[in-house]
Amino acid sequence: MQTFTLAFLTTLTLATATKLWLGVRHLDHVQRHRNSVPAEFANEISLDAHHRAADYSRAKTRLALVSTVFECAVILVLTFGGGLQLLQDITAGWFAPGIARGVSLVALLGAIMMAIDIPFDWYRTFGIEQRFGFNNMTPGLFVIDALKHVALAVALIIPLLACILWLMEKSGAWWWIYAWLVLVVFGLFMQLIFPIWIQPWFNKFTPLADEQLRQRIEQLVTKCGFKVQGLMIMDGSRRSSHGNAYFIGFGKTKRIVFFDTLLSRLLPSEIEAVLAHELGHFKLHHVIKRMAWSFLISLLFLWLLSELMNQSWFYAGLNVQSPSRAMALILFSIVMPQFIFLLHPLTSYYSRKHEFEADHYAARHAPVADLISGLVKLYKDNAATLTPDPLHSAFYDSHPPATLRIARLQAAKA
Repeated sequence: MQTFTLAFLTTLTLATATKLWLGVRHLDHVQRHRNSVPAEFANEISLDAHHRAADYSRAKTRLALVSTVFECAVILVLTFGGGLQLLQDITAGWFAPGIARGVSLVALLGAIMMAIDIPFDWYRTFGIEQRFGFNNMTPGLFVIDALKHVALAVALIIPLLACILWLMEKSGAWWWIYAWLVLVVFGLFMQLIFPIWIQPWFNKFTPLADEQLRQRIEQLVTKCGFKVQGLMIMDGSRRSSHGNAYFIGFGKTKRIVFFDTLLSRLLPSEIEAVLAHELGHFKLHHVIKRMAWSFLISLLFLWLLSELMNQSWFYAGLNVQSPSRAMALILFSIVMPQFIFLLHPLTSYYSRKHEFEADHYAARHAPVADLISGLVKLYKDNAATLTPDPLHSAFYDSHPPATLRIARLQAAKA
């Protein structure tokens, strides 16, 4: 067995085993705390609501465990089972060596992976979300959304892929620098067009009509020195009863978006406080920092890919006998998530750090009591578990645990 084969199998086994161990820990921890609402939430969240949140979290975790095992099996079939080599042979019969063959190989694999994901997405939507009262999506809308995602991939991702493959073929040893520049431009372009061209394809956006709430929000935005081009309501209830609010876009496309479900549940003062938190992310440059980190990491990955794609052991170690640039991209996308999985706690910590900072910012621009009450309502309405397993949370959660987050806000209030 080749050294790289052994290293990959060891890493895949370790990553899969860790995911399963964390999931089982989470299931056990949530179940053990199912019959006791944390003291700091006892006045706002009933035991029945706590039971619902625990059961919802456990249902999602069980699906994640099945998905983890299935994902590992698919990776083994694609690599050591000869699946990728078979796809390579199929596309070789369609096109001569070159960009068209590379694009068709990646597109074929993408279509297969999408077909594999559909049953999981279906069960998540019409099984778990439906059972806990969150799903408003119809089967017809589910299919339409899937077709729209395919259309977007054809219109945007395939041309990007063709461009990357062309650079890999024509730009010599420094192709990865040029490819990185293309990815940066594409990422910024998507930030500009997403709010005005892509999102309206999936959801309906209408201007905020509540004049009193609009004035309240505009006063907060002005006080925080923030400029925004629109206050919009999104028909999130068309698909789900989960509530949320967010900022999106840059420059003239920047807008504040509220889910209609959020506006129906929170008081105006709570909406203002939650919005102050979202403003904090922008005022503290969290969005720009995260984009900068993602661009930097993508540069590192592209350089690493440029080194690996010329090594015969990289292909042979994963049971691929026909090296190509497109195959190098595919193998890299399979290998890297396994090798970097154990770094997840670092990215989660960085995200939670930003959440604490945004909470602190909100506490200086809105009443802390309103932010706390608004967050507690969101935890309750979204059935977010109040008792996640600490290690599971450290690996996966981009937001701090509810008890810790509320405790810090209480300290700020005091």
